[in-house]
Amino acid sequence: MEYLKIVIDGLSIGSTYAMIALGYTMVYGIAKMLNFAHGDVIMAGGYAMYVTLFLHAPWYVALAAAVIFCTVLGITVEKVAYKPLRGASPLAVLITAIGVSSLLQSLAQIIFGSAPKMVGIADLGNVTIAGENIPISTFVTLGCSTVIMLVLTLFVKFTRTGRAMIAVSEDRDAAQLMGVDSNKIITITFAIGSALAAFAAFFMLMKSPSLTNAFGAMPGIKAFTAAVIGGIGSIPGAMLGGILMGVVEAVALKFPLIAPYTDAIEFLILIVILLVRPTGLIGKKRREKV
Repeated sequence: MEYLKIVIDGLSIGSTYAMIALGYTMVYGIAKMLNFAHGDVIMAGGYAMYVTLFLHAPWYVALAAAVIFCTVLGITVEKVAYKPLRGASPLAVLITAIGVSSLLQSLAQIIFGSAPKMVGIADLGNVTIAGENIPISTFVTLGCSTVIMLVLTLFVKFTRTGRAMIAVSEDRDAAQLMGVDSNKIITITFAIGSALAAFAAFFMLMKSPSLTNAFGAMPGIKAFTAAVIGGIGSIPGAMLGGILMGVVEAVALKFPLIAPYTDAIEFLILIVILLVRPTGLIGKKRREKV
C-alpha cells in the first residue's frame, strides 16, 4: 500500500528532525538561548564523515569521527562564543549565533569549495512490504532515532547529571546554591546536542548523499520549527513536533499539486498551532522572574 510507504517515510524524516530539534530544545530549556548555529554543526559532521570516508575508513568509523568532531565543535562554540554572553541580552546572543552560523558555512566553503560532495554511506538495499519497495535505511533511521531519543529521555530523568539539567532549567541561581555547576551542565548540554547533530547528519546522508556548506541550514530551520510546534524546552515536545513535521512533509511531497509548497505548508502549520497554543502542543508556560 502506498499509504504505508508515506507513513514510514514520514516517520523516518520526522525522527531525524526530532533528533535535531532535541539539540535546540535542550539548549533553550537549560541555557535559555537559541543556538541557530546548530544546523551548521550538522554540516560539519557531514564533512567529517566525508573526510573519513575519503581516507577509506568504514562507515562506522566515519560516524564515530563525526560524533567526536561535532561534540568538540559544539563545546568549543559554547566556550568561545556563548559563555562570555551568559548575562547578555537575548538579542546579543541571537546575533552571535547567526554570526557563528555564517562563520562555519564560510569556513566549510573555503576548505571544501562550493561544489557538492558525494558521501557514499553503505547501501543497505530495499525490502518489499505490501507491494512497496522501502529502503532498509528508512527503518534503520527510524529505529536508531527512536533508541537514541529514548536513551536521552531516560538519561535526563534518571541520572544525576540529567536531574542537574532539570534543576538548571527550572532555576539556574537556585541550582547553583544547591551545588550544581551550571556552566558545566550547559557545556554537557551543548556536547549532547552536537553529538545528536552528527547522528542526524549520518541519517540525512543515507537518504541524500549530496553535501554542501548549506547542508544543515534548511533541516535546522525545520527542526527548530518542530521544536517550537511541540513546545520549545520540552524533550517529548521535540519528538512530537519532529514526527508531525516529517509526516506532513512526506504526505505533501506525494501530491504533485502541493509538493512545491511543502515548506510553506509546514510553516503555516506552525503559525496555526501557535495561534491556538502559544507554548506549543505540550509546552509549559513559564513564569519569568522580575
